[in-house]
Amino acid sequence: MNTLLNPEPSFSLIPSIRITKTHYLTRRRLQASRQFSSTDGNRLIGRRIRLTVKADLDSALIDQLGLKESDIINPAISSSYRSSKLPKPNQTLLEAQAKVCTGPTQTRPLREDEAFKVLDTILRSAKGDLKDEEEVSKAQLGAFFSAMTIRANAFPEATQWSEGERRAMNTFWPLLMRALSPDVIFIADPEGSIMGGGGSIGPHYSGNDPREMRLVGALREVLAGGHLGYEEVQGVLRDVLPLQLDNKAPGVSESLLSAFLIGQRMNRETDRELKAYCLAFDDELGPPPVADVKSLTHYGEPYDGNTRFFRSTLFVAAVRSCYGESCLLHGAEWMPPKGGVTEEQMLKFMGASTNLSVLQAKELLEDEEIGFAYVSLREARPSLYSLIGLREHIKKRPPVATSEKVQQFVRGEEGALSMTTRLRSVNASKGLPVNYCSGFRSLNVESTFEGDGVSRQSFNLEVNASNYGFEPTNTPRTDRSVSKNIELGLAALRGEKGPTYDRIVLNAGMVDHLLGCDGAEDVSVAMDRAREAIDSGKALKRLLNYIKISHKLK
Repeated sequence: MNTLLNPEPSFSLIPSIRITKTHYLTRRRLQASRQFSSTDGNRLIGRRIRLTVKADLDSALIDQLGLKESDIINPAISSSYRSSKLPKPNQTLLEAQAKVCTGPTQTRPLREDEAFKVLDTILRSAKGDLKDEEEVSKAQLGAFFSAMTIRANAFPEATQWSEGERRAMNTFWPLLMRALSPDVIFIADPEGSIMGGGGSIGPHYSGNDPREMRLVGALREVLAGGHLGYEEVQGVLRDVLPLQLDNKAPGVSESLLSAFLIGQRMNRETDRELKAYCLAFDDELGPPPVADVKSLTHYGEPYDGNTRFFRSTLFVAAVRSCYGESCLLHGAEWMPPKGGVTEEQMLKFMGASTNLSVLQAKELLEDEEIGFAYVSLREARPSLYSLIGLREHIKKRPPVATSEKVQQFVRGEEGALSMTTRLRSVNASKGLPVNYCSGFRSLNVESTFEGDGVSRQSFNLEVNASNYGFEPTNTPRTDRSVSKNIELGLAALRGEKGPTYDRIVLNAGMVDHLLGCDGAEDVSVAMDRAREAIDSGKALKRLLNYIKISHKLK
């Protein structure tokens, strides 16, 4: 379980809309926010929306034909949105990272044969002898050896090095010492005490410039299993980001940066560390504009998208905007590790502009015919966007994967924020249930004001959809299909009843109720209001308005 951020109204990853009243809800992995501040919403953009899903290559067909998704350019499949400019990671090492670059209890030590294969791959890559595989990147080396060091220094016995890993390292380390660069040797043995032999490179390594010197100093603490202060984390992030992706200017070592990012995640970030990630680039593009709307909900879905289940938030936003609950969505076109279906992919596939600035998003929020907007991380936080390629090579989610979606407020399938109408499995004993909601709504009662100026009423509950008249149904599968997700969502907004329709209504109505929105005090009234927005055609009209008007903004 990752540490939750302390609720502070100033937390807003996207420089979207900063308003006076804030609602926060928390889920198991992060804190979510609703920031108060309202509005409503023509014609479908022709052929792009006339979906013929049968003509699209979906995941099942790809598997049947024995093709690799990465080799197919098909905008209907989420993996096709990965930029071809990004170098691919080495798969042998990536599989090992999935096992060892994780928490104190989740890490799975490598078997001896696995460890020998991984270290042999690293050595052959360093010597330029890999023939049939991608070379091992600097970012992968940093992440892997950071994980090995932290496991040796700070993890419980069960997840420290296995005997097989130690035998493999004893065999390969003398060879790796001669092949690896000093920054990687430092990460693997920062104090010269892990590998034996009292190596001197790690203890004396300081980096190549002032930025790396600060990063190395912080990394020594992280590799020992320690934690950093708020200012220290912010200083490192502002020093090293954005990454220089064009190679025209020297940047910091990707080995050091990836070691830092995955190391902090493995150590389980503290509140102050997550706060630093959240606020480090809060003013990157200047102060956020203020939208003239009565109410605004920020939706921060997991940026790496859905690979299995229907993603409903875009359609929920269209519904809620019909009765004055404006919604700001944010995310990325494609994000590792899952590389699933995202709001940006759906909007792009339907023909909407996805290159909107924050000021243009403000216009859409204030437009009485629309009332919701989407902002890409690319436009809102260029520094954090520059990490996408590095994050793929890290494999596991770094701390920024938590802070970027800080506005998320309930738990759902695949870590998403959507609630489901399906029944909880009788075998589901681990962790919190899918529909568990925890947080608080704002109140206008002066006696409840806390130190940050927000009046609150806390709540925590498991939402049972059957209590609100919904038939138990399985969540519709989309399996990385962007077009299938769109087809399901549009059919629901046209009033087609079924699991997708129910899911959109449940999420719109329940969010209104939990956040204390006007007119949603009675949850059944909130649900009926969402149904009316769909059945009247208003929600579909607003989505189509968004697609058309997003191209006219200047």
